[in-house]
Amino acid sequence: MTDSYRHKGLRNKLVEALREKGIKDEKVLDAIGKVLRHEFMDSGFVGFAYRDQAFPIGNGQTISQPYTVAFQTELLNIKRHEKVLEIGTGSGYQAAVLMQLGVKVYTIERHRELFLNSRALLHELGYSPNCFYGDGYKGIPVYSPFDKILITAAAPEVPEELLKQLKIGGLLVVPVGDINGQKMLLIEKIAEDKFKKTEHGQFIFVPMLKGKE
Repeated sequence: MTDSYRHKGLRNKLVEALREKGIKDEKVLDAIGKVLRHEFMDSGFVGFAYRDQAFPIGNGQTISQPYTVAFQTELLNIKRHEKVLEIGTGSGYQAAVLMQLGVKVYTIERHRELFLNSRALLHELGYSPNCFYGDGYKGIPVYSPFDKILITAAAPEVPEELLKQLKIGGLLVVPVGDINGQKMLLIEKIAEDKFKKTEHGQFIFVPMLKGKE
């Protein structure tokens, strides 16, 4: 693990760029400023780690753009010690940002290679999320209900099974749409079968797929 003065300077610049783009939650910005994004990148992209861009990580997946990570995290209105379910571990970067905010993270990944790599890396970097290999559409019912649920891939619709695993008063953030673009939805569970939904802009994510590989 390496963290040079240059890395720290680039992270500070990234935080300022995110602030200028409209991210207001200082706790989220502080977390972005502390997570070593370069450690989550393939070696060929490490030099671009603190650009506000998404990059490939293998298996047809990407490490999300920092703005997107910050935007989704801000929507969740994270409180310390909450129990958060992340659908799509990917590189592990988003899980690290969540853990930096002091929550208990449960994260699930359908690609076995990504699951193994991200679990090992997160632990190497000192993070200890609960990592699972499986189908994100099914969630992790045995550990539900969750205070917050974050979906980091484009779903064609809001997965019913995940709504069941959200506690009453909890929040779920999910990009819903097709490959051409998705609406970012924030869903609040008002009662067991009652939800409040708001839309928060257009995004592009890789698709959320069923099953596991």
